[in-house]
Amino acid sequence: MKTYTCRFLVLSLIVLGLLAAAAQLAPAQPLGRPDRDSPGDAMIQAYLANETARLSARYDDDLKSLADWRAKRPEYVDEYFYMLGLSPPPEKTPLAATVTGTIEGDGYVVEMLHYQSRPGLYVTGNLYRPAIVKAGEKLPAIFYVCGHSGRGRDGNKVAYQSHGIWFARHGYVCLVVDSLQLGEIAATHHGTYNLRRWWWHSRGYTPAGVEALNGVRGIDYLVTRPDVDPDRIAVTGISGGGAATFWVAAADDRVAVAVPVSGMADLESYVPNRVINGHCDCMFLYNTFQWPWTRIAGLIAPRPMLFVNSDQDAIFPMDANERISARLERLYSFYGAGDQFDVVVSVGGHAYRQDIRQAAYRFINAHLKGDASPITDSELDIVSEGGKPGPYPIAPETLRVFPGDADIPADQLNTTMDEHFVPLARVAAPEAGGYDAWKRPLLAELRRVSFGYFPDTIPAAKVLGDVDANTQRLQSEEGIEFRLRYPAGQAAEGKSVLLAVLNGDEAGTTPAWLEDLAAKGQVVVLCEPRGTGATRWTRKNGPNYVERSHALLGRTVDAGRVWDVIATAKHLSGRFTGGEGGPAVFVAGNGPAAVVAAYAAVLDERIAGATLIAPSTTHMDGAAPQLLNVLRVCDVPDALGMLAPRPLAIVGSAAEQFTKTTAAYSAAAASQRLTFK
Repeated sequence: MKTYTCRFLVLSLIVLGLLAAAAQLAPAQPLGRPDRDSPGDAMIQAYLANETARLSARYDDDLKSLADWRAKRPEYVDEYFYMLGLSPPPEKTPLAATVTGTIEGDGYVVEMLHYQSRPGLYVTGNLYRPAIVKAGEKLPAIFYVCGHSGRGRDGNKVAYQSHGIWFARHGYVCLVVDSLQLGEIAATHHGTYNLRRWWWHSRGYTPAGVEALNGVRGIDYLVTRPDVDPDRIAVTGISGGGAATFWVAAADDRVAVAVPVSGMADLESYVPNRVINGHCDCMFLYNTFQWPWTRIAGLIAPRPMLFVNSDQDAIFPMDANERISARLERLYSFYGAGDQFDVVVSVGGHAYRQDIRQAAYRFINAHLKGDASPITDSELDIVSEGGKPGPYPIAPETLRVFPGDADIPADQLNTTMDEHFVPLARVAAPEAGGYDAWKRPLLAELRRVSFGYFPDTIPAAKVLGDVDANTQRLQSEEGIEFRLRYPAGQAAEGKSVLLAVLNGDEAGTTPAWLEDLAAKGQVVVLCEPRGTGATRWTRKNGPNYVERSHALLGRTVDAGRVWDVIATAKHLSGRFTGGEGGPAVFVAGNGPAAVVAAYAAVLDERIAGATLIAPSTTHMDGAAPQLLNVLRVCDVPDALGMLAPRPLAIVGSAAEQFTKTTAAYSAAAASQRLTFK
């Protein structure tokens, strides 16, 4: 409510008064030591830090004026939904909301219910409501999103029952829902963290999108209830629930109040300070459009938000909290809504405490009920945290929506939702004479969502120096070094150049597949792109720091390798002639490197052709290169079709696996230039 202007804690006032200075002076709070076991560790970490600084500086563009922000906001919203995997928007199918049981407590009633965000995606929850409600009265509502509290078959909602009870006793309808991983029908939040499901990146799937959709559909359910006031809905939760609070509130303007508790750091914290290592995949969207991270929270402005954190929280450290708070304060001030944004800092680690509960309840009361009175009863019915929680006000098993395993719906898709949530692109084969019209939009979309951080023109790689008589150090982009090798015993010049792209296990060798591959008089050059050979970095599964950090910066490691190949091809084109227009450069590769080489040729038409040894047939293959969102645009056979009319040889794979490539070459009147060996 506009009349509410008080601050909750003296500490909050102090923090807000010092935010600008603190954001500059606060020491960084890293999570663990940086890897130093591999020769490329320092290089890639410095690169990621520099790119983080570049993206974070973009937030200044958001703070030019309110008019400028409002003009950009619709585009930001579209980009936000895309990055969550929610574009095109999923159809709002029937919720099929079902109450499977009720419990009567002291001043409250609990309904065990489930709804389907989309067919087969079941959301299990407990709805707490007052025991007595006046006829026709519409109550404010809370959508409560749970943190990562493992409660097994009962679902993590049971760990937060005290919140539902408190809200119900104070005149709210409160829906507490299980998260995707820790619910009654448990899936996973850890696909790229430790399960090596790298196709999540290629498909643009993140469980953050599921949590966002489940929240939006949960609000759809709340507004259908006759006892809920649709204009008075808040969302809150801690940790994973704090992150989901941001996802839901930014996605749905019906959220009138947001109270995220320990739910967001920023790129500076996640990447250079390695805080990403403390988080699972549900905490992140894929930053396709290279946002400064605080822009996500900015989409909630000017609606009331209480930003709650703890001063000793290792995974939401104070330096990040202070930067985010300062940025949001400025944005809210543009709206003339500085009193709608507030900060609470609790003393302690990553947990709820009395002051956090009191602040959250009071803020919600103030904005949904016009009552800013101090909270005096926040510590009733608390479920203790830790490895042995309890005592529970309500026995956890009685809060189950599906009491027995046999009650779990047979049509549930929760456990395989990552395979269904983001639709795969269905690319039709081009018609005769329509090749250019087919290729043009595909290539444009690839450049927009898979290689969006590439410049319009990638410059030729720079020579940094010689390692030995046959090996050079090259730089493709600022801070990225890799190796180029020239096998001994070949002519210094030739009619053309064959650039062989190597996989990591091929570094330092001349692989057998290169034998007899080069044409007579062709110079062979071996490329060991970033992260292989002399520039390899440490990989620990999980947390897969390097690969996951790339996605937070709107790219992937393999996209970077595509950049290396393009930059190398341009370098070689000039090396043998002293300038552009030299001998043609062809690319070749085996397995994953074959696909990297192919995409380099797709993006740079000056690459004259390609020879691919046993390339992956789909990015859903665990061994295939990961390219952000690529499966929302096309798959490997479609991409290979975009090489037409240049010569393409596919070795060791059946033509039947690449019928769409064949169709594209036929439509380009270049069938004779596609060969299978």
